[in-house]
Amino acid sequence: MEQDSIRNFRFQNLQEKNMSFEDVFKHIVHFMKLNPRGNYRLMVGTDSQVHRTYTIFITGIVIQQESHGVWACIRKVIVPRKMLHLHERISKELTLTEEIVSMFTEHKKNQLIHIILPYVYQGATFSMEGHIDIGAGNRNKTRAFVKEMVARMESMGVEPKIKPNAFVASSYANRYTK
Repeated sequence: MEQDSIRNFRFQNLQEKNMSFEDVFKHIVHFMKLNPRGNYRLMVGTDSQVHRTYTIFITGIVIQQESHGVWACIRKVIVPRKMLHLHERISKELTLTEEIVSMFTEHKKNQLIHIILPYVYQGATFSMEGHIDIGAGNRNKTRAFVKEMVARMESMGVEPKIKPNAFVASSYANRYTK
């Protein structure tokens, strides 16, 4: 992804609007530095909702210190048509998640790992997950896409999570698609 397009991405949460990816990254670093001995999960996931004349996609970025809270933000993308084909919509959700995941370059991931590194032997951890709004259950219409979408996340070196463990996509991002 080119540096110019990264600069044009805008994120928001309840406290701040119009954040750049660099702003988001600084918030994540600050959150982790508050307790470098913590267990951190950096999670990215996207959900969508078809409306009358458009389809809205919300990508959530969540840094969670297990049992000690989160910092989170979203990115909104609107496609000016009804995307009625499920595979197309799920694939677009994952593409938007992949775009954000790719912004966490090896250099940026290493910066985050270096925050907890001195405390690894005291139990500090860091992981990165891609939350995919699909499920493998027999009654789930998206089960046919699980292998394909999980493989795409794994190819990026990110741990894929599907329903019911994909809460950034299925709960956090979902809240903002209505």
